[in-house]
Amino acid sequence: MPHIVCEPCVKCRYTDCVTVCPVDCFHEDKEMLVIDPEVCIDCGACIPECPVQAIYVEEDVPEKWKSYVDLNKDKSKDLPVITDKKEPLAPRPNV
Repeated sequence: MPHIVCEPCVKCRYTDCVTVCPVDCFHEDKEMLVIDPEVCIDCGACIPECPVQAIYVEEDVPEKWKSYVDLNKDKSKDLPVITDKKEPLAPRPNV
């Protein structure tokens, strides 16, 4: 099952997850990251790196964010790959 970036990433866009991805499956737009499900190898390395808990295994995506499954698949086709950490859009939450 591929991993999915969900709503908590919107206007947040932390990039800690991209630095641990062994296959470069993350793509970025101006507001969030998405994962290419065709490239993701389901290793799970990205999940604990996300400070806003925006990444889920596809089968565990909460019902309210199910639309993000297709959003990740569709957007990843046209967005550039991101492999380096960048400044987030929002301050780091207290975790």
